Amino acid sequence: MSSTLLNCQKEPRIGSSGQDPEATPPEQADIVLIGGGVIGLSTAWHLLQAGRQPIVLDPHPGSGASFAAAGMLASISEVQYRQEALLPLMRTSAQLYPEFVARLEATSGQSVGWRPTETLVLAFDRADAQHLTELATYQQELGLTPEPIGARAARRHEPVLSPSLAGAVSIAQDHQIDPRRLMRALDQELAGRVIRASAQGITLEDGTVTGVSWVDADGNQGSMASTQVVVANGLAATQLHGPDSLESLPLRPVHGDILRLTVPPHQRPFLTRTIRGVVRGNPVYLVPRKDNTLVLGATMREDQQTGLSAGGIYQLLRDAHELVPALTELEIHEATARARPGTPDDIPLIGQLTHRGQPITGALLATGFFRHGILLAPWAAQLITRQLTGQTTEQDLADLATCNPYRFAQPDTL
Repeated sequence: MSSTLLNCQKEPRIGSSGQDPEATPPEQADIVLIGGGVIGLSTAWHLLQAGRQPIVLDPHPGSGASFAAAGMLASISEVQYRQEALLPLMRTSAQLYPEFVARLEATSGQSVGWRPTETLVLAFDRADAQHLTELATYQQELGLTPEPIGARAARRHEPVLSPSLAGAVSIAQDHQIDPRRLMRALDQELAGRVIRASAQGITLEDGTVTGVSWVDADGNQGSMASTQVVVANGLAATQLHGPDSLESLPLRPVHGDILRLTVPPHQRPFLTRTIRGVVRGNPVYLVPRKDNTLVLGATMREDQQTGLSAGGIYQLLRDAHELVPALTELEIHEATARARPGTPDDIPLIGQLTHRGQPITGALLATGFFRHGILLAPWAAQLITRQLTGQTTEQDLADLATCNPYRFAQPDTL
């Protein structure tokens, strides 16, 4: 088998049926979604299901953080201290996933790689075990159900685990999905609606959206009329012209290195469950796929290095080896780095955009999903769809208050 190493600058492609590289944006659209990541595509698909006619603008659909994501649906194991406000959003979206997957697979005829297998969370040494115990206790106090099972039981489930582990917790409710398969299925469902062009700005008139300006790869420029626009292009949201509130969004790039490895035939099956671990205080995870590949990730770097980090790759391999020594027998076939859009409290920014302190009719923002974009996609898509179709519920209003894009701003700057 030949080995391919992708650096973070190479442009991947998520599919073929939903994208026509030669297609140009129409002159007018029902709804425009800026950004072809998992949030933009999931929302467009929900809108299509609701009878709307969305258009997605993205120069390289599916090539950002969603492309690198491991796809852990970790509504419990991702819960951290002082993030109680995020928990209900994560749990709601996790509960939506089975129906979301069933509908998408039925309409697209494609598998999205959803696996309802449990997650094992491992501790390398005694200090890590103490941290794991304390975190599990905190999660239980929140009404969650992590189950301490001990290292021996974990090894009975997964024989390739190290015999020197100091502790283990089982989380039956934390599953996984293959983000790239998910994106391909959404791409197929949106055939002809995903346009490879960059949105340059949002045009406004008297506090109302009137359209989007764009430029394609050949430098051709134009505009598309629309009275509803969703900004879902991650970190690039701050670069759009138009609403002045976009410039000051509290987004920061959190870079992550991630590896994909192939399991040789004599090592199969290697792992059957998602493995998360803490090794000398460093988090690491291994996500096995049905195609005998393994996703190993991921670092969190808030630096200026946009490419792969040698130190990050070393850390991943070193820490994963402590949990699964046989990992060194696998073949690395891809290394990727991407920046995830972080917010000060790790909660997304979702809501109505403003300009000069006033709400803009027809302009919505959906960014800042950090590590949780794949997990939160069904919930976010449903929330945004209900906003755009005038079906917002009381719970939606509560969720929008939690995700208010301007919650960090001073009152006189709103």
